Amino acid sequence: MTATISSQTQRSQTDPGGTGLRNIPGDPPPSADLGAPQGDPSPSVRVGAWLFQQRTWLPLPLIAAILLLPASRDVEPTPLWLSGAALVLAGEVLRLWAVHHIGVISRTRSDRLGPLVSTGPFSLTRNPLYLANVALWVGFAMSARLLWLVPLLLVVLGLEYHAIVRWEEHLLTARLGDSYRAYADRVPRWVPARVPINPASNPGAYSWRETFFSERGTLVAIAAGYLLLWLKMR
Repeated sequence: MTATISSQTQRSQTDPGGTGLRNIPGDPPPSADLGAPQGDPSPSVRVGAWLFQQRTWLPLPLIAAILLLPASRDVEPTPLWLSGAALVLAGEVLRLWAVHHIGVISRTRSDRLGPLVSTGPFSLTRNPLYLANVALWVGFAMSARLLWLVPLLLVVLGLEYHAIVRWEEHLLTARLGDSYRAYADRVPRWVPARVPINPASNPGAYSWRETFFSERGTLVAIAAGYLLLWLKMR
């Protein structure tokens, strides 16, 4: 999630996958062309805008692959299943930490912005939610004993999230200007920094109750996914 953005004044809904683009009072209506907030964006930025709008259905082929493709029989199932589950757990913990700072969120295609958030995981990397999503997908592939699918997932998700992040950064730079440029100069896009830029920052803008309520869809999806994997392996 490039857009480390949230509203501290209105707890409206945004994207769980990671944009942090939040509705706030007084914002102008979303632009008709999300790929061109200002200027003439590159083709990759326009692709990112399209992917952002289509992200509801984009995971469906990955879900089908994990649930329907036969598992590898030449690997020990239990260690791989447990390793995958541990990675899924780590990814969801990172998501919860990020949502705790960015706010109560859910799916949206809005491009309205709120205040810049640079606390919690957003002080280490600009896209903690996208990194967490990658961990979730890879963990599920491992638990499904589809090791050959892991590099493919990394490539597909890497290309998708990179394009979306390019669009988000284009939007944020156009809307927030120097404040976002300064943040982007200090915090890496992907690889976490060793030292947070806000070591004494607040513990979280939103309560853990709100955080878990926001993540209820992801938590249910994880539980359902493992139930379906269990049925598949029987």
